Amino acid sequence: MNATMNQGTGEPAGRWPLRRKILWGVLGVMGLMFFINTFFPDLDLSAEDRIALVRVEGVILDSQSTVTELKRFGENPSIKAIVLRIDSPGGGVVPSQEIYDAVQRVRNKNSKAVIASMGTVAASGGYYIASATDRIIANPGTLTGSIGVIMETANVEGLLKKIGVEGIVVKSGKFKDVGSPLRRMSDEERALLQSVMDDVHKQFIEAVASGRAMEPAAVQALADGRIFTGRQAKEAKLVDELGNLEDAIQLAADLAGIEGEPKVVEPRRRFSIRELIESRLTAVLPKLDFYSGVSLKYLMAF
Repeated sequence: MNATMNQGTGEPAGRWPLRRKILWGVLGVMGLMFFINTFFPDLDLSAEDRIALVRVEGVILDSQSTVTELKRFGENPSIKAIVLRIDSPGGGVVPSQEIYDAVQRVRNKNSKAVIASMGTVAASGGYYIASATDRIIANPGTLTGSIGVIMETANVEGLLKKIGVEGIVVKSGKFKDVGSPLRRMSDEERALLQSVMDDVHKQFIEAVASGRAMEPAAVQALADGRIFTGRQAKEAKLVDELGNLEDAIQLAADLAGIEGEPKVVEPRRRFSIRELIESRLTAVLPKLDFYSGVSLKYLMAF
């Protein structure tokens, strides 16, 4: 018996509708995957043991995304260890401290190993964060160290006088405009800022001493802002081993008891219309920063 033929196609009736159903089914699955990946990047249905890779790159201005990633991976039972890839000259004091604390929580609360892998530079705030991990691996040529605090300001009083402009400040206390660029800093103000700097520097030393299981005096001797290569840092006991990112991943797998080549996962970025718009505007318009107050930084500056 001959099958009924579709007019214009020459194919048996019923076959094209089946193909169309398959096509729509494939498109539906792809659409669902895109939707889940875009709006639910944290959804994890895998039970395979894995290593998470979290990156800290560039100047550290904010800790929220890194802290969130560490918390999520720390609470994920399929993630057995975390590699923190640091390629940063440091940045703000508070963001560095918050990431340091987040690493400590993963180690203590979630009982997971965290390995620091140093890239081109992992200095000042970057080293502050690394010191919270179980082990630190650096390349021989990595720039690290720079254990210290810096605050920068400018005195434009002379320039203003030349162009006939006078800076006027109304304040409620004698130290309210400390660090103002409109006038010369007094000796009393300098002493006040130095005392603040010394306390924040002491916090850095204490954090490194605690994280690296070193005596504070031993860290103090290295905490004059000097930088080290990875090889020099290993000799100074600021780094545990020399190696690259792959070595750090393998070490994390070994500590977690994962056999064979470990599977590595990285955070998936959430879709954000705000970030999309801001990134487009930043490419066209210059970023303006009018903040001129006192700002302490764990930052390698040269």
